[in-house]
Amino acid sequence: MGYMLEIKDLHKTFNIGTINEKVALDGVNLNLNSGDFVTIIGGNGAGKSTTLNAIAGVWPVDQGKVIVDGIDITRLSEHKRAVHLGRVFQDPMIGTASTMSIEENMAIAARRGERRGFRWGISRKEREFYKEQLKELDLGLEERLTTKVGLLSGGQRQAITLLMASLKKPKLLLLDEHTAALDPKTAAKVLEISDKIIQEHNLTAMMVTHNMKDAIAHGNRLIMMHEGKVIYDVAGEEKKKLHVSDLLAKFEEVSGGEFANDRMMLA
Repeated sequence: MGYMLEIKDLHKTFNIGTINEKVALDGVNLNLNSGDFVTIIGGNGAGKSTTLNAIAGVWPVDQGKVIVDGIDITRLSEHKRAVHLGRVFQDPMIGTASTMSIEENMAIAARRGERRGFRWGISRKEREFYKEQLKELDLGLEERLTTKVGLLSGGQRQAITLLMASLKKPKLLLLDEHTAALDPKTAAKVLEISDKIIQEHNLTAMMVTHNMKDAIAHGNRLIMMHEGKVIYDVAGEEKKKLHVSDLLAKFEEVSGGEFANDRMMLA
């Protein structure tokens, strides 16, 4: 059984040769088994989101390889590799088209990658399927299929984006601080929905979070990044036993300094 994701010696420096030169990834190595749900924490500029962007192909990497389910996607365009990936961003507005209804948004996601001409008619069978999926969210959205997404709350939009990102069973689901913009109660609900979707579809997922408690409570594996490297990787029972104090101690040990990210401490 091969890995679902292999990241080999990934390097990325921004603004090379300028005063703003920044080493964002400094030799990242990471393998994910199929069904792994990995949470990623680290201070500002540690390389967390940059790692997800490298996987998604937002820009070319300077060195290294990204292999998804045995397919080397390092040189593929963002558009071409999107077939393998589902992604949810921090901003709830990004993942959905505001001027379109819930069912139209779902239809776009469900038909992604299909060659036939896009017929706007949504069949009764499709509509039933969307209703079933939406019912699982437990937000009453199954009764609002024709509501424009722009009228929904941030939490409702993130829930729909999660559904859309998982409809085609991606090989890898990337969650980039996808609850950071939501109030605590809504964030908890969206995380619960994320867990459920990942479990039900048996997806392989990576979740960047600034919340150490969430990083410990969700997923089967946790990695900490610092200055563009993976500095800590813990899984299974050992992960379940972790406390926020353990993570802070670990961070101080490798960085030789205090954990300076207030947002992370307060979360």
